[in-house]
Formats: sequence, structure tokens, C-alpha cells
Amino acid sequence: MVEKTLPGGYWPHVFDPLRSFGSKVADWLAPPSEACSDDDAYNISVELPGVAERDIDVTVDNGLVTIKGEKKTSHEEKGETWYFSERQYGSFSRSFRLPADADEGAVKADLRDGVLKISVAKIAPAKGAENKKIPINIA
Repeated sequence: MVEKTLPGGYWPHVFDPLRSFGSKVADWLAPPSEACSDDDAYNISVELPGVAERDIDVTVDNGLVTIKGEKKTSHEEKGETWYFSERQYGSFSRSFRLPADADEGAVKADLRDGVLKISVAKIAPAKGAENKKIPINIA
């Protein structure tokens, strides 16, 4: 009798759904965001309701914009009975890879009405770089 085994054995396949569980939880806790661009800049908007400016850190390093922060709770009410709570508290981190033509030295961040808006300017293409005729030297 020949015994058949799956590539990689049987048990690793059973645990496949659990392997990505940590990243799925992180995605669920990450703040909702959107990214777009126009002719002049790349724009990122992140929903951060209830997060104070002092609790947000925006960095740009080696083509990566990273937003870290923490939503804190400091409100306490005694004597109330809570039946459920859908509010989320804790730290978060979200990163965005910038395209090659993004100017890391020209980044702006504004927080208004619970939405963080980040704008990264585009590097203007060099004038005359397109369609430049290259002379050929004869040896």
C-alpha cells in the first residue's frame, strides 16, 4: 500500500487560516483611510475621530508614510449600567508606500473634524527631459 501525503504535510493546511489571523485583526483595528492623487500631490485621508493631535505621529522614511497613534479614554461614569460598547480604544499604525515621484521633503498634515489629511507633493519632471535628442559620436 502506498501512502499519499499532501505537499508540505497535512497539518500545515489545517493551520493556514490561523497564520494570517494577526494581520486580519490589525487590519480590523486600523483606521479607515483613502488615498488619491491629483496633478500636484498624493493625498491620504485617515479617519481618526476622538484622537487628539498630540496622540498622532506622522513620519516619512525611505518612501513610506507611517501614521501611528493612540485613541485614549479618560471618561468615567459611576452608577451607569453599560449594556454594550462598540467604541474602540488603543494604539494603531498605518503605513503607505509612496510612488517614486513623491517629494518626501514636501509633506503637509492637517487634522480637522476627526480626519487627518496628508499631502505629499509630486516632484516636477525635469524640463526638456522628454524627447531629448542624443548626439552620436563617430569613433
